[in-house]
Order: sequence, then C-alpha cells, then structure tokens
Amino acid sequence: MEHNNQVVLFLQGPITPFFKLMAGRLESEGVKCLRINLCFGDWLFWRRNGATNYRGRKADWPAFIEQFMGDHGVTHVVLLGEQRFYHRKAIEAAKRRGAEVIATDFGYLRPDWITFERNGMSADSEFPRDPDVIRQLATAAGGFEQRRKFADSFFKQAVWDMSYHLLSSLFRVLYPYYDSHQVYHPVMVYIGTGIRIALRKLWRERQADALIERLKHEGEEYFVFPLQMQNDFQIRAYSRFNGIEEALDEVVASFAAVAGKHQKLVVKVHPLDPGMISWRRRCRRIAQKHGVIDRVHYIDGGSLAALLRGSEGVITINSTVGIWSLLEGKPTHTLGESVYNVPGLVHLDSLDSFWRDPPIPDIRLRDDFMQAMAGSVQIRGVYYNQPGLANAVEEAAQRLLTNSINKPVSE
Repeated sequence: MEHNNQVVLFLQGPITPFFKLMAGRLESEGVKCLRINLCFGDWLFWRRNGATNYRGRKADWPAFIEQFMGDHGVTHVVLLGEQRFYHRKAIEAAKRRGAEVIATDFGYLRPDWITFERNGMSADSEFPRDPDVIRQLATAAGGFEQRRKFADSFFKQAVWDMSYHLLSSLFRVLYPYYDSHQVYHPVMVYIGTGIRIALRKLWRERQADALIERLKHEGEEYFVFPLQMQNDFQIRAYSRFNGIEEALDEVVASFAAVAGKHQKLVVKVHPLDPGMISWRRRCRRIAQKHGVIDRVHYIDGGSLAALLRGSEGVITINSTVGIWSLLEGKPTHTLGESVYNVPGLVHLDSLDSFWRDPPIPDIRLRDDFMQAMAGSVQIRGVYYNQPGLANAVEEAAQRLLTNSINKPVSE
C-alpha cells in the first residue's frame, strides 16, 4: 500500500543517520520526504534528495516555514527538541494546518530505547499521568522486556557529534544567520569533557567508588541528587530554573533545614558534563553557606546503580535518572516537569516534606508505567550502532505508516 498523501518534513534531529535512513524507508512505501537544513551539520547528516537549505534570518523563519508547509502539503513534522526556536515556530505552523508533530530523542527507558511520540516530550508529552489510564494502556500494550537487546557506540556518537558541530562552525559562512540553541561553543565543550573524562579515569572514579563503598559499609542514610548538564535543554524548557546552580542551592537549603542531622546528601555530577563550571567548588560553597559542609558529599564518577541502590531517595530536576530510581524502587522527588510525574510514582508535595518521610513508589503502578511507555512512546533501538539503528528506523517508520504513534503496540 502506497501512502501518496503523506508528506513528512524532517527538521533537526539526532546527530546520526537516523532521519536519513528513516526517510529512505518511508519513501519505499510511497511517502514523500522533505528536509530543511539550518546549518552545515544538518546537510552533512542528510545528503540525499528532498532538502532545502534555509539561509535566511531568524526573524524570517516563521513566515518561511508557514509558506513551506503550505506549498508542499506537509502532513507530518519529525524533529528533536520541540522547544528550540526554529522547532517551536514550525510546530505552531504545523498545528495551524493540522499536520502531526513527532518528537524523538534518547529513550526514557535507556539504554537501548528511543523516544518517538506525538507533539513533544516531558511537559509536552501526551503520555498519561493518570494511574488508571496508565494501567489500561499497559494492559493493551503487552509485555515489557527490560533486558538489553542492542549496544550503542559512544565512539561513533562522539565522532559524529564533533563532526556536526565543528564543521557547522567552520562552514558557518554557508548559513550565516543560523542561531544555535547550544549554551557553550562546541570546541570548549569537547576540550572540557575530554579533560574531565581523563581526570575521572586517573583518580576521581576510584575516589567516588570509595565513598559509595564507605556509605554502604557504615550503613549511612543518604539521599542522591544527580546533576544534569548545564546545557541540558530539558532544564531550560521544562523547569523553573535558569541553570543547575539554582536547583543545587534549593536542594541543599531544604536538606539543611529539614533532613535529619544523621543524614547525608550525595551530589553526583553528570558523566558527560563539559567541565565549564567547577561543580565541586560550587557544591562546597553552597553546602558551607547552609552549614552542612560535613553532610554534603560531591562525587565525579562511581556506579550510579550502586549509589541509587543504597540511598534513602533521589531528587532530580527531570532527568531520566528518575526512571532508574523508580526501577530501583526508590522514593523520587522531581523539581521540574517530567513524563513520570505521576501520583503514586513520585513525590509531588514540597521538597521539605520529602526528607522526613520519602514515599516508596507503588511497584505495581511502576511496572504498568514501564510497560505502557515501552508499548506506546518508545521504540527499541539505538542511534549510533547497528543493528540497533536499523531496528529503530524500522519501528519508527512502521509507527508512522500505520498511524500508531502513541498507541499501544505489543512487542
């Protein structure tokens, strides 16, 4: 069956051939696929027919994308990062003409899942927050196999990411008015990340493991606050914080005021943090300000699973670590908006009330949540390595071709 009435527009996506391969699969079924390149990196990861290079000013983009969709009869828009300026304006135009918007990103159920859902993620996600609706969706979706099926490639991810950003900077003259959503210049990010990874391998990893082992051995009661990256778009888009430091200060202040004097707080930096800010110094300064310098520990490295397993609970802004925390059956408090802000799963009252009586998640509801998610807004696969990439492409194409996005699909 050919889908001659479908016209799919791909905007910016993951830095991988995922969109290019998906377009080829859709075109084999008669779907027309288009692409708008906003920078050289976009062109680099497309390099096939159907592309238009937008070299205009940011102020002219809303009118351009509105006319483009009308001229080409766009029925679907596929993108990553629905809160980026170019994408927000494209989504507004798509909704005015009744086109469906599909957002993708790393999966909520990592490591070998990809998110593929209608309209957006986190606060914009249409995945239900009502426990009863989640239970019904889980029943319709079938089983959830947590066992890992596909391995990704960090090496390819790093090489492709560097190629995209560095070449986009080098050939900026070809797209002179492009305004990236990135917080830091990519060169500084790569240098900083490289230095941090090297230091972690040299001694920080052992230091972190030693602290985790000591906490376990001594039976210490502790909570975990895993930091997201300062340039994580989820923070700017789906929380009230302008950056990590605001959230860190709020958490430490509440911990100092309410938590038991025998309890500890472990702050864990993101493994890929670019090192543009010394979070060790910031954490120490904030803990000192609130009088808990001896009860707040900072670590760079160590086993996250082991750290979560021994904790009393987890505080996060809206990281996918919240999902891992729930899988460990740990009390979880979110400071921002997330897809797992579900009554019975996470603590939805004030942070102050969390320290003294952290509620354990409803395990049956958690299992239903994972099953419902896997069968509706997640696809199995990875972005950077075969055969997981091919599997993700096929599942994504089938969801679009059969109009089953966000609908229960049994594995």
